Amino acid sequence: MPEEETTPPIVKEEEIAVEKKPSAREVDMSSWTPKTDLGKRVKGGEFSDINQVIDAGKKIKETEIIDALLPGMETDLLLIGQSKGKFGGGKRRIFRQTQKKTQEGNKPHFLALAVVGNRDGYVGLGAGKAKETVPAREKAYRKAKLSIIKIRRGCGSWQCGCKTGHSIPFKVSGKCGSIEIVFMPAPKGTGLKAEKECQKILRLAGITDIWSKTRGTTTTKLNVMYACFDALKKLMDTKIKSEDYEKMGIVEGNQK
Repeated sequence: MPEEETTPPIVKEEEIAVEKKPSAREVDMSSWTPKTDLGKRVKGGEFSDINQVIDAGKKIKETEIIDALLPGMETDLLLIGQSKGKFGGGKRRIFRQTQKKTQEGNKPHFLALAVVGNRDGYVGLGAGKAKETVPAREKAYRKAKLSIIKIRRGCGSWQCGCKTGHSIPFKVSGKCGSIEIVFMPAPKGTGLKAEKECQKILRLAGITDIWSKTRGTTTTKLNVMYACFDALKKLMDTKIKSEDYEKMGIVEGNQK
């Protein structure tokens, strides 16, 4: 007789609560024992600014480095999954669940996607997968911190010209799978005209006004988020003339 299949565990509401307040995962620097050369130099005071690490192209492998150089980072979880419902109409959720069928029964796995940022030019995106929801969430937070990037902000809209960093200085595009997303500068007061989950990434990056256009299978939310992050990376890859910095009010990171 074949064994009966076990139903997947029910995710509790408290486990899927989205965190929108400053991260409580700050560590005590005095109890931190660095394992990498960069960590030792940060704790020793050689690096006191995150720009020194990013501009030097250093690989960040310890989350305590981000906690030390960018304190008070905010975190959020993106809605990339969907709970069960009639005709696929279940409520959106922060965990994407997959199952592997074995002789012992169904073995579920959970995938979470987290974003971290300081609303002032720094943002990171990371995914975590585990057999339970809490470890998946913690992995996502950790990987998001390790993928922190610096972005350019400015006012590239011909309708505005306020020379402040409320939008982006020029048009950029990002791609992941079949998804291609294009971001365009917008005048002040426009708001974030983008996909709802992309808005969370843009908001934590410090962007308040933007236009967007998306192509491809946009129902695959994971690819949409990665395409959004890819577009933000390209803001730092484009070469800009020195006279354009003042013309468009371009700032890099939290530079004033």
